[in-house]
Amino acid sequence: MRIISTILFIFISLPLFSQTLPKDTASRLNEVNINIKKQRDISRLDSIQGTFIFSGKKSEVIKLSNRDAALTEKYGRQIFAKIPGIFVYDMDGTGNQINISTRGLDPHRGWEFNIRKDGIITNSDMYGYPASHYNIPLEAVDRIELVRGTGSLQYGAQFGGMLNYVSKQPDSSKAFTFETINTAGSYGLLSTFNAISGTKGKFKYYAWFNKKAIEGYRKNSDSKFDAQNISLFYEFNPDLLVKAEWTRSNYVTHLPGPLTDEMFNADPKTSTRSRNYYSPEINVPSITLDWKAGKQTQIKFITSAIIGARNSVMFDKPATTVDAIDPTTLKYANRQVDVDHFNSYTAELRLLQSYTLFKQTSNLAMGVQYMNNDLHRQQLGKGSTDSDYDLSLVTPGWGRDMHLKTKNVAVFAENRWVLFPKFSVNTGVRVEIGETKMSGVIVNYPDNAIPNNIKHQFPLFGTSAQYELTKNMNLYVGWSQAYRPVIFKDIIPGSLYEIADKNLKDAKGYNIEGGFRGNWKFLNWDLSYFQLAYNNRLGTLAQLNDKGEEIIYRTNIGNSVTKGLELFTQAEFQLGTATTVSMFTATSYMDAKYKNATLRSGNKNVSIDGNKVESVPQWQSRNGVTLRIKRSSMSVLHSYTAKSFADAFNSTIPTPTGSAGLVPSYNLFDFNANTAITKALHLGFNINNAFDKHYFTKRPQFYPGPGVWPSDGRTFSVTLAARI
Repeated sequence: MRIISTILFIFISLPLFSQTLPKDTASRLNEVNINIKKQRDISRLDSIQGTFIFSGKKSEVIKLSNRDAALTEKYGRQIFAKIPGIFVYDMDGTGNQINISTRGLDPHRGWEFNIRKDGIITNSDMYGYPASHYNIPLEAVDRIELVRGTGSLQYGAQFGGMLNYVSKQPDSSKAFTFETINTAGSYGLLSTFNAISGTKGKFKYYAWFNKKAIEGYRKNSDSKFDAQNISLFYEFNPDLLVKAEWTRSNYVTHLPGPLTDEMFNADPKTSTRSRNYYSPEINVPSITLDWKAGKQTQIKFITSAIIGARNSVMFDKPATTVDAIDPTTLKYANRQVDVDHFNSYTAELRLLQSYTLFKQTSNLAMGVQYMNNDLHRQQLGKGSTDSDYDLSLVTPGWGRDMHLKTKNVAVFAENRWVLFPKFSVNTGVRVEIGETKMSGVIVNYPDNAIPNNIKHQFPLFGTSAQYELTKNMNLYVGWSQAYRPVIFKDIIPGSLYEIADKNLKDAKGYNIEGGFRGNWKFLNWDLSYFQLAYNNRLGTLAQLNDKGEEIIYRTNIGNSVTKGLELFTQAEFQLGTATTVSMFTATSYMDAKYKNATLRSGNKNVSIDGNKVESVPQWQSRNGVTLRIKRSSMSVLHSYTAKSFADAFNSTIPTPTGSAGLVPSYNLFDFNANTAITKALHLGFNINNAFDKHYFTKRPQFYPGPGVWPSDGRTFSVTLAARI
């Protein structure tokens, strides 16, 4: 009812605003429409952009320079406030990572998305660990582009779609420009972002560094972050541009440990761990060539790499297991050390060819992508009994020392057939050809039982269409197949009693979507229906081996289907010569259920057919108002997320460890303000979770530990930015 009431309030208010405007103001609306449009912080991708075809696909573009939001803290509900259906996993307020998903998918480090920075893939290993551990500071980002899964044939076959962080561009008017953005906030938050850029003849550059530290909302949740970037551009001529870039991010965060429900209710700031640390260090070098080979021919070539490591040292036990000093040894227990080494290399060649057919300009996008990845996983190392961040082993060797090597070629093509001036149809195909090979050693596990090869050899098809009702309104519809490779954690046996299926299948399925979007006078909207089928989901079954012993069998356990509606609408009004007000709602309804699925429960297999998919709230709604007066703005954001289940069995009563049970619904309010003191000096102020709501968004089953992970309560921050 809260959602319905909020939406009704917004729509009831719209005519009131329009009716109370003075007649002389109404007569001048046409004069100020341009100014209002410039202030919009949400838009759609063009039908053709670079070497991509986005016609007929659901897309959003978030312009961060026009957004009132806590950029340093990276609160996902604020950054993606106007994108309906975005589920945000708020694990901490460090701002080190954005964990989001759409349409009922898993939000863990966004690993259901093909995540890019300026078109460069940043997923650590698409076939081993597709999470994006690279962390770009949002102070360096001009806009965020999101394309849903129906566009996946062109860029990669992740179910969620593509998420592209587009950096700010070098200053083209000066040889040297300096920008600094500095933030101070609650719980010791201090951040400084500094950038230089400029243009000299055919040469352009953009370089930045960011350093951030925070003590954390919870005990033992402090964090230190640093990141650097240098981008060099050389324009040989107006049609040929080469860019060389190196970017890096690194952080060390203290993990305060999971809580039980009882602990959370007593004090959400409490900690069950003081010796757990996590630290990914990622380097992303790349070279990009943009060439306009002809009036109707655009070529883009990218070669890039992900080189780095994901490190952790933890006492990895449930919240009910106390990490205490042993009275006999007078020491803590040894911690577990895990290290993932990423060596992922990608080369991608793309071509966009425009041509005339039936007196209309049609477009063909095609290309080839080659990936060569080696994920070297070293786990179960016996770490120290100390309390600091220490990856050293007290006993040489690893419990698991394994490689997951992938070589894969993807060939793709999509054609936009413009049949009439207002109507176009896209048809596309992507062919995946490759193989992933697992090898290595697991202590006390038979060597001949470990090797596991998975072939990726299949075509994926898709089609979409768009009809332009007017210049500013269109209907779109699309269907596209997608897949998600079996990843490392799905096939590594945890003990002698676990066996991975040698005939595992990659998850496959499809996205369907259709909608109506556009803008008219003061109103901007996008209403869509979607259906996402996710087949061959991975899980565990209980079985008997040849000796009659009970084993845990890792295999494909069934399918799921998510259906839903997504609504975004925003109204903007001119209240005076220097005052505007805008109101929006971004609301989604999702029904996600398992189909023909069975899962292990103890030593039995239980049907979960018809059960709700975990971490999929049925309703999500974000609603906001922004008031702009001259060069200042003030925003209020209300976020509502309905309850959800934490496991596929749909447990409602929390387990003793807190790892299963309902995730309660929650309402949050954020207040943000910005003012331009001068043209070059800006001040921002943020109150996040203004009413200090105690809540959590997910009960993770694996990293960073099973149980309740409280989200941040009320926090404040102030940002001062200058550009000279």
